[in-house]
Amino acid sequence: MFIDSHCHLNYKGLVEDQQGVLERARAAGVETMLNISTRASEWDEVIGLAEREGDVWASVGIHPHEADVHPDIETATLVERARHPRVVGIGESGLDFYYDHSDRDRQRESFRAHIAAARESGLPLIVHTRDAEEDTHAILADEMGKGAFTGVIHCFTASADFARKALDLELYISISGIVTFKNAKDLQETAKGLPLDKLLIETDSPFLAPVPHRGKPCEPAYVADTARFLADLRGETIEQLSAATSANFRTLFAKAAA
Repeated sequence: MFIDSHCHLNYKGLVEDQQGVLERARAAGVETMLNISTRASEWDEVIGLAEREGDVWASVGIHPHEADVHPDIETATLVERARHPRVVGIGESGLDFYYDHSDRDRQRESFRAHIAAARESGLPLIVHTRDAEEDTHAILADEMGKGAFTGVIHCFTASADFARKALDLELYISISGIVTFKNAKDLQETAKGLPLDKLLIETDSPFLAPVPHRGKPCEPAYVADTARFLADLRGETIEQLSAATSANFRTLFAKAAA
């Protein structure tokens, strides 16, 4: 059995056949899916799906791309929405200096508001970072010094050095279908050395379909393909990897496990 720790079931490419997507995931052995929000306007829809489907959970957050559109996002608002029984995480939030769709200072402010919400709510932070390793680590380390919080670096594509720093902060690392790509040699080397008790798997669907599904909209069912590739890469059985990553999800997202 697998857990897709990060997907966007309400996005174009999945929402048109949402029930079919869920049925195919279950048939592939996916027992739990975490449906991630990226803007305030979709919170109700994301939570609503989690209310209807017992194996789907929700997060509340603002993606760094959306930081300019949500200049007044407050920790209190996130904490209030996180009280919903089907909301188990804060995010995704973080820094994206690759696209720079939002002002970098605005991204930093939003990121810190999300971290404060994770700390106050006790729910894990779901971190997006791209081309912003130094700033992401600096903020995470600074905020950790103000009070502990849990979290995961989702869709990990950063350096081995950043992985070590994230692990030093007791954060989890989630691997997506990117690890199956032929040009992902550096990520593959990093993934080999990640501690099994800090590892999650995800699809980030409808994006980043793993081999052999490249070119198609990604679905939660495909997390099984990523898991098989990753287990082989690390010299583990698929049973070992699926059991460990599922247990890690339940440890981190304890509200879902409860």
